[in-house]
Amino acid sequence: MIMEEITYNPITVETDPMIPAIYRVESFVNETADTFTITLSPSGKTDDDLAADEKQHNAEPGQFNMLYVFGMGEVPISISAGADETRLLTHTTRAVGAITKAMSALKVGDMVGVRGPFGSCWPVAEAKGKDVVLVAGGIGLAPLRPVILALLARRSDFGRVVILYGARTPKDIIFSEELKAWKKQPGIDLYVTVDRGTKAWRGSVGVVTRLIPQITFDPANTVAMLCGPEIMMHFTIDALQKRGLSGSKIYVSMERNMKCAVGLCGHCQFGQHFICKDGPVFTYERIAGLMRKPEI
Repeated sequence: MIMEEITYNPITVETDPMIPAIYRVESFVNETADTFTITLSPSGKTDDDLAADEKQHNAEPGQFNMLYVFGMGEVPISISAGADETRLLTHTTRAVGAITKAMSALKVGDMVGVRGPFGSCWPVAEAKGKDVVLVAGGIGLAPLRPVILALLARRSDFGRVVILYGARTPKDIIFSEELKAWKKQPGIDLYVTVDRGTKAWRGSVGVVTRLIPQITFDPANTVAMLCGPEIMMHFTIDALQKRGLSGSKIYVSMERNMKCAVGLCGHCQFGQHFICKDGPVFTYERIAGLMRKPEI
């Protein structure tokens, strides 16, 4: 009897994007009076939970998750540090609504639901060999933090790295200790400014766009990434373009009105785009016309 050889193909488990995986709160750090960083670890053991964990491990800088506080609902939060070999997942957010305020009351050991990762990512790979300019306003530094960590981890792969960060006041500065550490890294030009200083503040005072004329980069070989209030990004784009940077080399994160994360509900429609699926990271060239129109 001739035995036919049987080949077994591995089965890939796909998770339902609408069903959250269960994660445990491992740490909780208050960055400012209303901003906090929460670190999560996978808790579930089902095939769906394991598949969701693997997706989180492969999340790219700039993507976001939907975090679910049981009994309250869910909210989109950018990933502020990717899941490394420890499988920990980090998010930083401000307590501004009912769900994020409930999230700010979580304790170590509490459980939350996680859906994702969703959305487009920052062009870290495309920036290889180029100068990189990062401009963040307020909590907009959180979505850019994974980029900074990636640049530091592979510093020799990139040219000049410039980080510009603006906050409302010194008390609103997030990742303050990390900022000090990043500033000491060779080849990193880091500038921090505040809108309103204090008697103890010895740094720059003024909007972050005022720093752009002071920095050095090669506009023909530079990638810029921006995240913060849209009005800040408007003026930052203008300042960068005056320095010779084209719209195709300027990337912005348009984090607004996301609800379902899968392009179903329509809450985040931005012209012909859905922020949750087509973004949140776009080249300015792609959405320039929309950003210049009011009420969109």
